[in-house]
Amino acid sequence: MRIVVAGAGAVGRHLASDLRRRGHEVVLIEQDPRHLEAAAEAAPDVEFVLGDACEPWVLEKADLRTADVVVAATGDDEDNLVISLLAKQEFGVPRTLARVNHPRNEWLFSEQWGVDQAVSIPNLMAALVEEAVTVGDLVRLLRLERGRIALVEMTIPEGSPNAGRPLYELRLPTDSAIVAILREGHVVIPQPETVIAAGDEVLALASADAEPALRLAVVGEGMPGGTPAEESGGTGAI
Repeated sequence: MRIVVAGAGAVGRHLASDLRRRGHEVVLIEQDPRHLEAAAEAAPDVEFVLGDACEPWVLEKADLRTADVVVAATGDDEDNLVISLLAKQEFGVPRTLARVNHPRNEWLFSEQWGVDQAVSIPNLMAALVEEAVTVGDLVRLLRLERGRIALVEMTIPEGSPNAGRPLYELRLPTDSAIVAILREGHVVIPQPETVIAAGDEVLALASADAEPALRLAVVGEGMPGGTPAEESGGTGAI
């Protein structure tokens, strides 16, 4: 794939270098010559463009029309929104990903701004912390399909009425599916006859509307928890 990364800070440099090692064609855009020099040392095989990625002529120079993916990875949320919008509307890039620096701004990173997938490191870290310490609750780990679907995790608590039951007995709601079970350091590929046990971490895909019923079906009725962790929202300004 041809991938254009905007922003040669620590995140952008690492991403560009890693993608290049994986065999992708990578272009890195940066307006600060010092950052571009540091990026050239870290990823010498990456193509570099000096300029402000919020300027259409810079994106033209990076030949954005041939890009498969654009990643807006600057440290400024406003810039990342502008880059995503230009990439999608002016250059017709098939897929855009944008870094969210301040969680209060995440509500802005939507399809209307040309963002296919927003990545908020603070929210992701919070979800991972919850996943590590919460038993019985449904924890959202990652949003997909422009936020319509989420990868969620549920840990089966001791005393769950579903412990010892095979998956085919669980009445999963529409728009949900169990995709993996983590058990004692191993990944179990779920089959209809797979029996769940206390301590299992169940990973599933679900729409927002299906999440409450999914938790009830997997964890079991009468168990503590039940309210998905609220994600950062609000209408904070950039």
